[in-house]
Amino acid sequence: MAIDLSGISVFLAVAEARSFRVAAENLGVTRPAISQAIRRLEDRLGVALVQRTTRSVSLTEAGERLYQRVAPAISEVGLALDATADRDSAPSGLLRLAVSSIAEQFISGPLLARFADTFPAIQIDVTVTDEEFDIVAEGYDAGVRLGEVIDQDMIAVPVSGEQRQGAFAAPSYIERFGRPEHPSELSAHRCIGWRPAPHSAPYRWEFGQGGREFDVAVDPQITTNDMWLMIRTACAGGGITFGMEDTFKPYVESGQLVALLQEYCPPFAGFFLYYPSRHNLPPKLRALVDHVKRWR
Repeated sequence: MAIDLSGISVFLAVAEARSFRVAAENLGVTRPAISQAIRRLEDRLGVALVQRTTRSVSLTEAGERLYQRVAPAISEVGLALDATADRDSAPSGLLRLAVSSIAEQFISGPLLARFADTFPAIQIDVTVTDEEFDIVAEGYDAGVRLGEVIDQDMIAVPVSGEQRQGAFAAPSYIERFGRPEHPSELSAHRCIGWRPAPHSAPYRWEFGQGGREFDVAVDPQITTNDMWLMIRTACAGGGITFGMEDTFKPYVESGQLVALLQEYCPPFAGFFLYYPSRHNLPPKLRALVDHVKRWR
């Protein structure tokens, strides 16, 4: 079977954007052209690749398999073509990233160190912040946040798998005050809350039950914008706190904290590297996007 590289490129654009409109903008073509290219590829393969409704675009099981196998190969082809086109022009310049505090662990460490080693001509400036702002207007190249809070007109590339939030307390706190059996009982407990900025309201703790999501507006005795202060205070028996399961996992494994209300904490889409829809990405940003895809 001859390879339809044009159709594959369109399919990858749709798979990554989860939007025919955004894919069309990125490729500089019309939405009907995107639809026709996808239809031709599906007819050629004899299988549906994309499920499209009036509100969303998702991949079928066959489409997901194709994406997982083809995307890395096409990325490598792109890097090879770039290297062939201009061997002396390596990605360079200042790359500015805005990363939320709970996402920092997924972009820092080995991922960032390997990227810096691979692209020594790129200077990386990472701002860890929980403030909400327009990354383009503020001069950032990209950001990393939870997928559910990223604007739909952005391109988003996963940097983590599914995530869970949870409530946590020290054994000493549970021994003194007991263990809540339902999120509604949290109002009777000492809580340690988080807020993104000095004048923001404390974060509402989010739960799920029977496919229904709900949140609880706890009244924290202690509120802070520093996750590590929350953890240290909880480990000292200061109350029940709430946050990403991965953040608290080492403290649960060491016995310093106990996970609570787990049956009310369903998984959800994790963290994504996001950036504005552009047909031609700056080489420094393209290098990071490709690096994240290979890393994942």
